[in-house]
Amino acid sequence: MEGTQDRTKWIALAVFALIAAGVVAAILISRGGGDDDSTTAASAAGCERVAAPKPKQVSYGKPKQTLKNGEEVTAVVETSCGSFEIALDAQRAPKTVNSFVFLAEEGFYDGLGFHRVAPGFVIQGGDPLGTGTGGPGYSVDEKPPANLAYTKGVVAMAKSPAEPPGRSGSQFFVVLSADAGLPPEYALVGRVDQGFDVVERIGSLGTPAQKPKQTVLIEKLSIERG
Repeated sequence: MEGTQDRTKWIALAVFALIAAGVVAAILISRGGGDDDSTTAASAAGCERVAAPKPKQVSYGKPKQTLKNGEEVTAVVETSCGSFEIALDAQRAPKTVNSFVFLAEEGFYDGLGFHRVAPGFVIQGGDPLGTGTGGPGYSVDEKPPANLAYTKGVVAMAKSPAEPPGRSGSQFFVVLSADAGLPPEYALVGRVDQGFDVVERIGSLGTPAQKPKQTVLIEKLSIERG
């Protein structure tokens, strides 16, 4: 009799455990495991949820001359948070802009992410490794204009502290603040003249660690001439 009662008790406990597990599972599904809330927040901010790009090794030779003298060029940056446009300053930074245009027309930037998002400071992308250490396999040296100030909307090329002023590879940054307070050591690219709200949207995803809360992709970076 005692054995029968014990068996009945164990069966009841097992049934209760299954029911409890089902209730927990139902709660998790209804809440999406917490993912639905962040997806909703991201959608409200106008950014799509996208997968992080895989690191890739890239090695180009020196960029070919692709710009003509006096040519006006615009970079259209389509991201997972919307699009913005950069008026490239080929007059004051012909070598740097030529390299930027060369890489863009090679499709180099397509599918890369913004690996650094520093609130109130800059957003930075264009690294094929996604770590802040990658580049195109070459560098360009062009001293920035002496009077260059890194003010809101200015786009410039990133470099390490060990590199000389004006050296650049593929990583670029967009200034978010009225004045980033940087010395004129970073090669000029141009200025965002359309879609700065998208730049600010990306900037809103920054953290104190200067990493984005979610992946922001450069879906396509194309060049418009004339």
